[in-house]
Amino acid sequence: MRGIENKTEALFVYLSPESYVAKDHPLRPIRVMVDKALAELDAEFEAVYSDTGRPSIPPEQLLKALLLQALYTIRSNRQLVEQLNYNILFRWFVGLALDEKVWDHSSFSTNLERLIDADVSRLFLAGIVDQARKAKLLSDEHFSVDGTLIEAWASIKSFQPKDGPKPPVGRNKERDFHGESLKNDTHGSTTDPDARLYKKSASKEARMSYLGHALMENRNGLIIDGSITHATGTAEREAAAEMVAEVAGDKRITVGGDKGYDTKDFVEDLRGLEATPHVSQNITRKGGSAIDGRTTRHDGYSISLRIRKRIEEAFGWIKTVGNLRKTRHRGIGKVDWYFTLALSAYNLVRMRNLGVAAQ
Repeated sequence: MRGIENKTEALFVYLSPESYVAKDHPLRPIRVMVDKALAELDAEFEAVYSDTGRPSIPPEQLLKALLLQALYTIRSNRQLVEQLNYNILFRWFVGLALDEKVWDHSSFSTNLERLIDADVSRLFLAGIVDQARKAKLLSDEHFSVDGTLIEAWASIKSFQPKDGPKPPVGRNKERDFHGESLKNDTHGSTTDPDARLYKKSASKEARMSYLGHALMENRNGLIIDGSITHATGTAEREAAAEMVAEVAGDKRITVGGDKGYDTKDFVEDLRGLEATPHVSQNITRKGGSAIDGRTTRHDGYSISLRIRKRIEEAFGWIKTVGNLRKTRHRGIGKVDWYFTLALSAYNLVRMRNLGVAAQ
């Protein structure tokens, strides 16, 4: 018998978003971990908000919404708000009732500044890493470091001389770079002054970019630290040394890396931190490799070289799913904040797959 379309809507709905989400939905364990990490940040949230005035949007809901943006590759805040309006799953994850009004997309810009100033995304990453540590998912002896290029939200046409006459600019106007020497010392972007003209290799074109850095533990491939820096030839090694210093202690550790880290200064820095450098040998470098047979003869060296490639999985996820191949933000502080939040999102997915907070 053919059914008849009923165009009469119900006057009242007595169901919550919880009843619409399957018990085995993959977001359930992620929300458990997120809620636990956010609960531990309650004191930090209290410190950055005034005790008087009109109540603002709960920072927990803003952070959950931005996590959804990374997890589901949502390109903009406008699209994120649109999804929150009609997507029951997203409402459930953020903590909005079916009839609760969603805030305007501009609320992200106006409310997130204080969270960026308080470095909440880094504190959130630390909370997620702490949960992984309590679940015995982390190695405290073996680590890997690497860097990746994050394209800035700035065109090379905005890269103009800092002093002297500037070329004409406008909406997609032509600019002839022939015969012009473009250097970061003499030029800067008028769109994003923190971006730098940089290329990863001789075969690649130079672009306005930042460098993203990550420190991975080698047991399960979880990211325990990360940062964004200016794109320079030494930034990867400098950032790696700083991150290793944070995890170095009384116990000797190993640190894997690609051949870009095979320099005398970096190897000496690691050894000064009681860290054994398990970096790939760059035998084509002038002066030869800084890694000798004292390191390469051990079986652990080859194991580190094999496992350290897993950090590329994190970068690949962040650039594709996390939508950070090209940042949508300007300024090194804001780019660093969103990059760190994307690292947390990657860890949450990885920890869910490892069975943490299984429902």
